Formats: sequence, structure tokens, C-alpha cells
Amino acid sequence: MQKFNDATHLMVQSEDGSYTAYSNEFKEHYHSTRDGALHESLYKHVIPALEHHKERAELTILDICFGLGFNTLATLYYMQKNSIKKKVRIFSPEFDGELIAALQSFTYPDIFAPFLPIIEALSRDKVYQDDQLYVELYIGDAREYLRGSTERFDIVYQDAFSPATNPMLWTKEYFADIARLINDEGILTTYSMALKTRLALYENGFKIYINRGEGHRDATLASKRKLVGYEVVDMPHKIACNKDVRPLHDEETVQS
Repeated sequence: MQKFNDATHLMVQSEDGSYTAYSNEFKEHYHSTRDGALHESLYKHVIPALEHHKERAELTILDICFGLGFNTLATLYYMQKNSIKKKVRIFSPEFDGELIAALQSFTYPDIFAPFLPIIEALSRDKVYQDDQLYVELYIGDAREYLRGSTERFDIVYQDAFSPATNPMLWTKEYFADIARLINDEGILTTYSMALKTRLALYENGFKIYINRGEGHRDATLASKRKLVGYEVVDMPHKIACNKDVRPLHDEETVQS
């Protein structure tokens, strides 16, 4: 482990060779060190989301939470690599302003080099804009941000710290805000396979799917509409077999 310019985080190399960070506050890594930071962003979030919307000319993305920026950067990398031409707007709440200010000293994968000026602008100004891309960071409480948002999102990267350490971003009430803001054809991606997470989504009108692929552990996809090419999770059966399991609720959680 090595520190970058942020006293509360340590930089850690993950299995695919890319670096992630360990949060001393939350006692968790920002990415799975086993799946790899870059690999996780691409295969659990970016690729299924962009494949779902490959016919769309414009996309609006909610990146929960920005953290090291891997999901945003992997989105831009994948689009560039595959010559995908779309206008993209990305909105991302992030509680840790000190982390954002320190990102210019983080060691990113070489494939992200063309996009590091974007990180520099976000670290400094919290916003970046060009002809095809708009990225805006909100430094503060993600729940506050969602309650005040009037955007409609095509993609939600649900990539907060785990329910065990950051439960307020995994409750039924939280996903009710997401359900209000996501388009009917939208897609939500998350690494979480927890039944409580899936129940919170399901009880807000989402259909639940398994994101299974070679080289990464299973993850979850959710949408209000049917997704093609993914194994559906039989939620009524899961509920019948786990009658005591309930989704997290706001009143059970304590803000970290």
C-alpha cells in the first residue's frame, strides 16, 4: 500500500494490475481487489449499461458515488475504444471532497491517460465540459442530491460502499428516489448480489437480473423494463424461500 495526496486513503494494486484505494474511514476498498478496479468498472457497470443503450444518441448517467472516477473514466475509454459517438452527461455525488481534490496524484491505468485532463478539471472545478461531454460533481450527501434532482437518468452506476458500511445508500427509500429519477428504459448496475439490495430494488418496481461473465464474479442489473440476454432472478421464489429477509429501511440505518 502507498499513500497518495490524501491522508485518509491508501493506494492498493488490484488483481488486474490497476490501482484502487482503501478508505480508512469506511474500512473498505473502492473496488474489488480480486476482480480488479478497471475490470470491475468495465464488466460490472460500463459494458452492460452501454450495450443496453447502444442505439441511443445521447445518454445521461448517474454515477453513485464518484470516488476515484473509474466508472466515468471507463465509460469514456470504452466509448473511445469502440468508436461510440454519443453525447454524454454524467452527474455524480461524492461526499469526500478531500479525495476529489487529491485525484490528480492518483496512479490511473495507462489507458485512462487521454482523459486525465478531465480528472484535473473535476478535481479543481468539479465540472468539465466539451462538445460531446458534460461531467458535474456534487460534493455532499448523495441522498440530498437525489431528493433535489430533476434529471432523468438512462444509466445508474450504483457503486457506493457496501450496505454494511454505508447503508443509507442501499435502503428501500433510497431506491425509491432512484426509481423516480431513472427513465423507464433505464438500467441500473451494481456489484451487490445481496438479497436485501435486490428486494429494495424489486419493491420499487425493478426487474432483477444476474450479470454473469467470464473473468468477473456475478453482479446485478436492474431495470423497469425487460433486459435481453441476461438471466432473470426469480424474485417471488427468492422471497418465498427467505420469508424473514426484508430490504434495508432508512429508520434502521445510521448515517455514517
